[in-house]
Amino acid sequence: MEATELKACIRKESGKGPARRFRQEGLIPAVYYGRGEAAIHLSVNTADLTKIIKRKRENIFIKLLIEGEKRLEKLSLIKELQIEPVSRRFYHVDFYEIRMDHKLTIDIPLHFVGAPIGVLNGGELQHLKRDLKVSCLPSDLPESIDIDVSGLDIGSSIKVQDIMVPKGIEVLDPGDVGVAIVAFVKVSVPLAEAAEGEAEAPAEGKEAATEEAKG
Repeated sequence: MEATELKACIRKESGKGPARRFRQEGLIPAVYYGRGEAAIHLSVNTADLTKIIKRKRENIFIKLLIEGEKRLEKLSLIKELQIEPVSRRFYHVDFYEIRMDHKLTIDIPLHFVGAPIGVLNGGELQHLKRDLKVSCLPSDLPESIDIDVSGLDIGSSIKVQDIMVPKGIEVLDPGDVGVAIVAFVKVSVPLAEAAEGEAEAPAEGKEAATEEAKG
């Protein structure tokens, strides 16, 4: 398990006013939550956190280097990252303590590989689930889980119970939950073409009746 270092400072002020000032100075208000200890209010550099997020967006392990009366090092995981809806800038971040001897409950991204047979036959691959909820030790946590969908034909599906996970991973999602399916694609006829076809049918019928009358 790889952890990225991030410098942080203890934040002695709280509230909307100080938080706004922090953001103007290029800092993000943050909170570190530890097991059985009081939360630590922090601020982290916006640019530094942005670089980390861009390099790896899922399950980022961060070693917080906290400057204060005494230097602290805290292994953590980003549990919540709030983003301003308009500017899309980071607004607030929560870090949760990680202990190497304690299991995590976390969502692991699913990575679909291969071209399904059913798609080549005219079907459509539909992703019903994008991640898998698991429990494991931090050292056993994979970045993602690969799922081979190349054998899926039209009407075939993969469920949670079909997924092969690495050793040490306990899957928490129900086994009968669908993950991916190749569905039959219905071809719809444009309204104009349908109307044209209906208009031609009576004309053909009328012509046949006229020929019978002549005969």
